[in-house]
Amino acid sequence: MDAEFWHERWQRNQIGFHQHEINSHLQAFWGNLAAPAGSQIFVPLCGKSRDMLWLRSQNLNVTGVEISPVAVRDFFAENALEPTVSQQGDFERWETDGLTVLLGDFFALTAADVADCAGVFDRASLIALPPAMRARYAQHLLAILPRGVQTLLITLEYDQQQMNGPPFSVQEAEVLALYAEHCQVDRLLAINALEDEPGFRQRGLNRLEEKVYLLTPR
Repeated sequence: MDAEFWHERWQRNQIGFHQHEINSHLQAFWGNLAAPAGSQIFVPLCGKSRDMLWLRSQNLNVTGVEISPVAVRDFFAENALEPTVSQQGDFERWETDGLTVLLGDFFALTAADVADCAGVFDRASLIALPPAMRARYAQHLLAILPRGVQTLLITLEYDQQQMNGPPFSVQEAEVLALYAEHCQVDRLLAINALEDEPGFRQRGLNRLEEKVYLLTPR
């Protein structure tokens, strides 16, 4: 799953992972993070997620990173936003009214790019990556974040033999293996999500569990 994989998915509009509605778990659990109004929130692998609009509506500034120019262009166009586009290191910076999307490779981010970050929302990043890339993703994220920044993480669990990702199944044991050395990992919610996600049943699943975690650096 290199950059070309994601470019092709967006170009072909194969974006079943995109949610048209604001994520209900974001709304329910965001208050658990110590991210005061006016602070900067980081959304990795953001696509064209409308969750960024909800975060902005909470008087938070939002920075996302996304590798697909199609996704970035669509996010601003579909929400009638007119961005200013400039260069920021290896990234093309699209920005308007407290919303910024860095167009480029997540793994090219440096600590300077997220220096003002006070919270992270990961709904579709960790589960977008195959096993071989998830450890690298978690290590890079922890390495560049300022000290003490909390993450609201949402994962899916299912029988990986019944469906190919993405989104991939990420078991709780793997979340602990990736993060517990550096963070306190609190599971806030675990629910059966299959009834609310009929598309996954059509893809062959007979079980789908959704979990919400709060990651707090030690």
